[in-house]
Amino acid sequence: MKKAGKLFSYMGILVICFLFGFCWQDIQKWKAPSSRALGTLFGVKSASAATPEEEFQHAYTQILTDYVKPVDKSDLKYAGMEGLMASLGDPHTMFMRPKLAEAFSDETRANFGGVGARLTSDALGAKIAVVFDDGPAYSAGIRGGNIVTAVDGKSVAGRDIDDIVSMIKGKEGTLVHLTVIQAGKQKPVAITVKRARITAPTVESKYFADSQVGYLSIASFSEPTAAQFDHELAKLEAHPMKGLVIDLRENPGGLLETAVDMLSRFFENKLVVKMKFRDGHEESAKTYPGVLHEFAYPIAALMNEDSASAAEIYAGCLHDYGRAKLVGTHSYGKASVQNVFPLVDRSSAKITIAKYFLPVTPFFGRKVDEYGAYTSGGLEPDLKVELSTGTEVTFGDPKSDNQLQKAIQLVNPQSPAIAAN
Repeated sequence: MKKAGKLFSYMGILVICFLFGFCWQDIQKWKAPSSRALGTLFGVKSASAATPEEEFQHAYTQILTDYVKPVDKSDLKYAGMEGLMASLGDPHTMFMRPKLAEAFSDETRANFGGVGARLTSDALGAKIAVVFDDGPAYSAGIRGGNIVTAVDGKSVAGRDIDDIVSMIKGKEGTLVHLTVIQAGKQKPVAITVKRARITAPTVESKYFADSQVGYLSIASFSEPTAAQFDHELAKLEAHPMKGLVIDLRENPGGLLETAVDMLSRFFENKLVVKMKFRDGHEESAKTYPGVLHEFAYPIAALMNEDSASAAEIYAGCLHDYGRAKLVGTHSYGKASVQNVFPLVDRSSAKITIAKYFLPVTPFFGRKVDEYGAYTSGGLEPDLKVELSTGTEVTFGDPKSDNQLQKAIQLVNPQSPAIAAN
């Protein structure tokens, strides 16, 4: 009996030693031994399956602790969030890291710290496309067509335009040092600009005196857009008006609230969109009273495949209620609603929460083939006009912009013929 007792004691000690060795990796990290690993060792299945969240957390922890080289926690977390969003196959549902989330917020508000200029890509760095008249860049002598080659002494040749914009933006009141090539000067000049709070113009106007037609270009539907629309429209209506062209080409959309506000200039207490959610309930957005404007002339709205979201709602409602004709090519077909959910580390998640339907136009959601190429969807124009190819086109210039030419002739058939360049 004594021998048997000693044998069982030795076996117990061996088992304890084995378990201690098996769990040593967890003990070293001051973690409780994995019940999952112990269950696997003894062939015992967990009483309840792990939740997806637990599985995700387990994989995340395993990578952090056991991957062959150190991994940044934030990068791993963000990659996981991006993967979650991408797995839905919805191009409009996305995770935005803090930097991108901040840029998106600035774009929505059209309000940020900067120098007051729009940039486009250039082989030497960034070309100044537009300078805001009341901005610090204009006061410092920067003009459209100038080329920025360096920011704070760092060359920006070959850099992505978004990176250059991020370098120039900054806290209000701080200085940014730009190296600029100006027209007529052989050598670049150094210009120091004091950043200011910039409200970017999202609406621009032109008056074509020969045809007596006004032109309003709406770049996006952000917070200040409705007020800017009113301001620019008043400037146009100081002239004789026989028609108005509203340009929504390249407009990616923006805030539904802004689109509703602007449509309230055209009709009161009318349905704008009906939104259908996953649980079956519906919500509606309607125009409101008190801001109705008298448009005593015909209106045309220009659009193309890059007109999306709130731009489609705006154009679609003007068309459905007989207030405007659509000119150009089909729109994008983004018949869905997204909500932006801010997260604790200043990142955010933009998630599709509903589909929307216009008052009259049938559902026009975009459809693509297996390669992602457009097959159908979007708003169809009343007057289909493909943009001219083979010549340089400047939107808003009737001499080169054949779509604008057609829109002008539509709202005022007596307009003189315009010879394209």
